[in-house]
Amino acid sequence: MRNDIIHPGAGELTYEIREIVEVGLRLVQAGVPVVWENIGDPIAKGETMPAWIKEIVARTVAEDDSSYGYSPTKGLLATREYIARERNLEGGVRITADDILFFNGLGDAISTIYNYLHPKARVLGPNPAYSTHSSAEAAHAGAPHLTYRLDPARGWHPDLDDLRAKILAHPGVSGILIVNPDNPTGMVYPEAVLRRVVDLAREFGLFLVSDEIYSNLAYGEAPHRKLAGVIGDVPGIAMRGISKEFPWPGSRCGWVEFYNRDKDPAFARYAKSVNDAKMLEVCSTTLPQRVLPQVMGDPRYYPYLAGRNARYKEKSDLAHGIFSRVPGLLVHKAHGAFYMTVLFKPGALRDGQSLKPMNAAAGEIIRPLLGTPHRDKRFVYELLASRGVCVVPLSSGFNSDLEGFRVTLLEPDLGRFRDVMESIAGAAREYLA
Repeated sequence: MRNDIIHPGAGELTYEIREIVEVGLRLVQAGVPVVWENIGDPIAKGETMPAWIKEIVARTVAEDDSSYGYSPTKGLLATREYIARERNLEGGVRITADDILFFNGLGDAISTIYNYLHPKARVLGPNPAYSTHSSAEAAHAGAPHLTYRLDPARGWHPDLDDLRAKILAHPGVSGILIVNPDNPTGMVYPEAVLRRVVDLAREFGLFLVSDEIYSNLAYGEAPHRKLAGVIGDVPGIAMRGISKEFPWPGSRCGWVEFYNRDKDPAFARYAKSVNDAKMLEVCSTTLPQRVLPQVMGDPRYYPYLAGRNARYKEKSDLAHGIFSRVPGLLVHKAHGAFYMTVLFKPGALRDGQSLKPMNAAAGEIIRPLLGTPHRDKRFVYELLASRGVCVVPLSSGFNSDLEGFRVTLLEPDLGRFRDVMESIAGAAREYLA
């Protein structure tokens, strides 16, 4: 090309969660039946949309022609008013419909939030990181994503001393990201920890971003607290959506809530730039916005979520018991979302470890991939070829210096779920022997 047309952050755009599927599909063609534990799609794993939600959607499609048209750029006013009213009933910072902006899923929101930051403004995120955030932030900056440590020895709670040290070490840090409940660990931030993160943001003049896509999928003993309830006067952004809750991932319906725009003119101008960017796209999907108040306002909605959460907790407890019995692994129960991270203890992974593939063709497919410097990724490939289970490595999949893998808690059949977890644990036991 006449000029360099490649964005300086292009090399930071990775998504291991889906990239490993390409290897899995090649193994399927080689005769290896694959169980997909790599991606958090409840529908793909066999969960079903409740009939009463389907009825609301069907009735809206049949009777409301406006569901086929454009929505306002910010989103449907009635839906934004509903969200603001519900948020204000929970207490904490108050918002209006004008503080809410809809996107085509949170992937769209994440991309826009980082893309319209000043190029030198950095957002410090958790390690392990959710790759959509870490890749988008790194691509925006044209540099590796900056992270603070989630401590596996303390139930994956944030290391607040490390968070402070990273803020001091990197003057470009302008915001702090939390994912609560967390993906990939399933950790839920305790309220006291959240308040200390808010205090750090206030002390250093930072804004907060809280990805709360799983906020109604929490099932630990301590209650989940949204950012709105603890943020006080600090500027911030909360991210919500229906892809995991309803669950309706194909709806591509997410939104952000801006907090305390009036407290800082620079943050207010930044929020306006995000809104202006959305105007260039005209609007977000209309149908899911139209049905959202009807579904969330239905008396069956929260009992339905409670039933799902009880099943996730049951599977979290079961998986924890299975993996805890494997020497060389460290695992904590998930308390939110539908993921669990299994960590290899220091020194557990060594060169020369292997598993026998299901057939010679499978061995040939993964052989050239085993040269990766990520030892947990080698295990993931060996697991895929030998047991036909597709998980995501922690290091390359979640921008982490730790070694491990993520599984989901989505399989609806408890017996099948137990069998899959036992298969992974058996492979790990054999691999680490």
